[in-house]
Amino acid sequence: MTTVRELMSQNPVCIQAEDTLVTVAAKMRDAGVGSLPMCDAQQRPVGILTDRDIVVGSVAEGSDPERTRAADIIKQNPVCVGAGVPVDEALTLMSRNQIRRMPVIDMDQRLIGMIAQADIAREQSENQTGSVVTAISR
Repeated sequence: MTTVRELMSQNPVCIQAEDTLVTVAAKMRDAGVGSLPMCDAQQRPVGILTDRDIVVGSVAEGSDPERTRAADIIKQNPVCVGAGVPVDEALTLMSRNQIRRMPVIDMDQRLIGMIAQADIAREQSENQTGSVVTAISR
C-alpha cells in the first residue's frame, strides 16, 4: 500500500496573506507549481491559491495583480490529507472535492508537502489514471 508521504513533493513554499498576486505568481514560477498554500504562524495550511484563481478570479475581473493581495482571493480551509493516508484515499478526496492538488499535513496539522494528481498518476496504470482524471474533472 503506497502512502501519500511516498509520492508527495517535500518542502513546499508557503505564501503569506500580504503577498501580492505578482509575488505569488513569481513564487509559483520559481517552484514550478500551479498552486501554493497559505500557512499560519504554526505552518498550518489556512488556504490555497492556484494559478487559475489568479487569472480567472482576479486578472480577468480587472484587478491589478500588483495591488491585489493573496488574502483577497484565497480559497480558505483547503482540503488537506495526512502523510500516512493510502494513495487510494487521497484520490477519493481529490475526486469528491474536484481538486488536483492538496496540502499534506503531519499529526500536528502542519504542512509537510503537497500531493498532486500528476504525482499519483505516475504510479498508477493508464486505466486507473484515466478514471481519476475523469472523476476530478467533472
